Amino acid sequence: MAKIAIVGVGGIGGVVASMLQSAGSHELVLCVRSPLKELVVETPTGDVTIRATVVTSPDEVPAVDWVVVATKAYDVAGAALWLEKLCANGAPVAVFQNGVEHRERFAPYLPMQQILPVIVDCPVEKRSRERIVQRGGMTIKVPAGPLGESFVALFAGTTAEATAVADFTTVAWRKLCHNSPGAISTILLQPGGVMRDPALGEVLLQMVRETVAVGNAEGANLDDSVPEAILAAYHAAPDDSINSLHADRLAGRPMEIDARNGVVVRFGKRYGIATPANAMAVALLEAMVR
Repeated sequence: MAKIAIVGVGGIGGVVASMLQSAGSHELVLCVRSPLKELVVETPTGDVTIRATVVTSPDEVPAVDWVVVATKAYDVAGAALWLEKLCANGAPVAVFQNGVEHRERFAPYLPMQQILPVIVDCPVEKRSRERIVQRGGMTIKVPAGPLGESFVALFAGTTAEATAVADFTTVAWRKLCHNSPGAISTILLQPGGVMRDPALGEVLLQMVRETVAVGNAEGANLDDSVPEAILAAYHAAPDDSINSLHADRLAGRPMEIDARNGVVVRFGKRYGIATPANAMAVALLEAMVR
């Protein structure tokens, strides 16, 4: 049994809470900005009402064994406010965020060895603060090693496919290859079906090629088949699918522009790799929020 705090109870944070509850022995603490009457996760096998202590102030949280951070990548400073007391006994922090800079974002607040980056795949929709819809299975990947193995063990007996992988760099950049073209739908304010347009498919391929090149320069092992595989995945997605960047723009929230596309451009400059498609996406998205 572990006492686990979840900071950021949105779609992913809610499904993580549901999974951990299904393990049967953990004590959950939900860290939220305002009171939460209840949290219900509609899973593929039925509704799950989360049983947890809800805390609304960083000053009131207990020390825990693990912290899960599932906030947006741009809200690290807000998430960090909870960590001092939650991590009073040295609790490690599992960072469920987009991008490839999980450790770097939290390094100002925690020792690097206390930070566990997590790549998660799970189709989920947040209907309201109290209701989350999980549309498919959850896959969790973390770096191999004692910390990763300890985190994977928390999900024993659940339906989550949690694994510790030796080549986490490739996993993280492969996910970024999928996320970076989401900027196209976001700019157009069109759901995923728009990616079936041949001209937009070519833009997607170029964005992914740039991400592959930069990721490989960073030490990933991504081959030339990745862009076509990503395009096929977009074609296979439901016509009405909306990625999280798109959803944030629709709701008038800040967008993870830097974590999903800006990082490709920044790292590309570091290695002398041209990233014109991603750079254009960043410029257009940033202009939309000025």
